[in-house]
Amino acid sequence: RVLFFWHYVGNKLLTTISNMFTDLNLSDMETCYKVFTREVKEKLRITSKRFGFEPEFTARVARMGVRIYEVPISYHGRTYAEGKKIGWKDGFEAIWCILKYNLWDRG
Repeated sequence: RVLFFWHYVGNKLLTTISNMFTDLNLSDMETCYKVFTREVKEKLRITSKRFGFEPEFTARVARMGVRIYEVPISYHGRTYAEGKKIGWKDGFEAIWCILKYNLWDRG
């Protein structure tokens, strides 16, 4: 359906930056589909909302040493008319969160 070029580029950039800090090799950090055990859930303390959730979750799980598996998913992007809400400010928020949860807030 819809795959905006700059959203694709931004997503790849965010994933690459996250991978550099976490030493992971994810293909899409921002996928938003996560499955994990109750044990992991009980150890996690996630404080972020919106687009900070993915970078925080990824940083904390990587630091815990949890093995991450990726599985293929289907993605059908929405247009702004259909409700897509992400903008360039959200990209900067995600970069800030990648830095924050990998460099300073390591709790």
